[in-house]
Amino acid sequence: MSRRRRRPAMMLAGLLVLALSALLLPPPSVAGTAAAGTSRTSAVPLTELTVVSEQVAFGLQRPIALTGLPDGRMLIAEKDGTVRAYHPDTGLAAEPVLDLTARIDTSDNERGLLGITPAPNFARTGLLYVAYTSLPAGALTLARVRLGAPERLQVLLTQEHAEYGNHNGGQVAFGRDGYLYWSLGDGGHANDPFKSGQNLGTLLGKIVRIDVNRTCGAKPYCVPSDNPFVGRRGARPEIWLYGLRNPWRFSVDPVDGSLWIGDVGQGLVEEINHIRPWQRGANLGWSCKEGTPIFDPEQCRPGVRYTDPVFEYEHFMTESCSVTGGVVYRGTATPEAWGTYIASDYCSTLAFAVRPKPTGGYESATIGNFPIQPTAIDTDVHGELYALSDLPGWLSRVRFERVQPASGDKVANR
Repeated sequence: MSRRRRRPAMMLAGLLVLALSALLLPPPSVAGTAAAGTSRTSAVPLTELTVVSEQVAFGLQRPIALTGLPDGRMLIAEKDGTVRAYHPDTGLAAEPVLDLTARIDTSDNERGLLGITPAPNFARTGLLYVAYTSLPAGALTLARVRLGAPERLQVLLTQEHAEYGNHNGGQVAFGRDGYLYWSLGDGGHANDPFKSGQNLGTLLGKIVRIDVNRTCGAKPYCVPSDNPFVGRRGARPEIWLYGLRNPWRFSVDPVDGSLWIGDVGQGLVEEINHIRPWQRGANLGWSCKEGTPIFDPEQCRPGVRYTDPVFEYEHFMTESCSVTGGVVYRGTATPEAWGTYIASDYCSTLAFAVRPKPTGGYESATIGNFPIQPTAIDTDVHGELYALSDLPGWLSRVRFERVQPASGDKVANR
């Protein structure tokens, strides 16, 4: 989707998400075997890793989100509202396993079905949680639906988003705490037109956290009592984090429960944030700041603490255009990469690796390229990586390989 200041028409046509806790509670097979693997093989310097991709499915229609199921399948959300299933043994199923097209507003390049995740008890209930822009006016919508039963969809939470079609956010994910997290963009256009990033009275420009296993009054969900703005006058209690522009892809690390957020920049930088559970209520800066630089001084407030990204890269005058947030690798195929966060960019397709250092701070490196137009990076039930490509309609399996660092390769540190 087009994600920021206006850009050439060809670029706009190609982007699916504009100036745009995701993993499940970790299955024992993932967390246990991965942890065991790290005892045998230590992590290597990031410059000794590269990513390699293998296309495993094609013919998808603007695939935008994917998630793994306990039975080994991957569910792939297509922008128009259909959900397809892929299994490594049988390939891509011919027919959708879920069709929500009657509910989805696709009137803009960034509107559509945007996020999907299974309930932690999916194997028993078949329940999915989805995020989409709904008819008739593009409201940001979080809903629950049983796989194969679209007529039983239940809307949980909505946020008006009628004026502009871009910056919808759309990631949904369960945290290790069992609560559901959902990201929403700032309302669209450019320059934070509604000044929503710093406004706690709206869900725009936020990541929310709710309890979908209980109901409270007329609401089909409850607000966890330890949400940071519960009881604050004028603040929406559902808010977990604020100061975001278009966090259309974030993920939850299944080992420590932290959030890794790819937040799309205005046009200067793209940023990745890493937020631990104890940092609830963090202000990530938009639109006072765009990454670490000041963007709009009028939105900056004295005495306010802003949480800077742990990694940012240049957008202006480069081939990059929009960060595609990824995941922390917790698989077993390449134990040397265990604990490494991997993300990309929709236009440049560069593979960015970021990893916390034991002594504090972060190291980062560029370690190759993803397939063209990456819209989502996620894992299967075993913690191994897959990526979607937008207009080509591809699903690719992604793996790490060890390489000898080229002369002069350096790892950036913060």
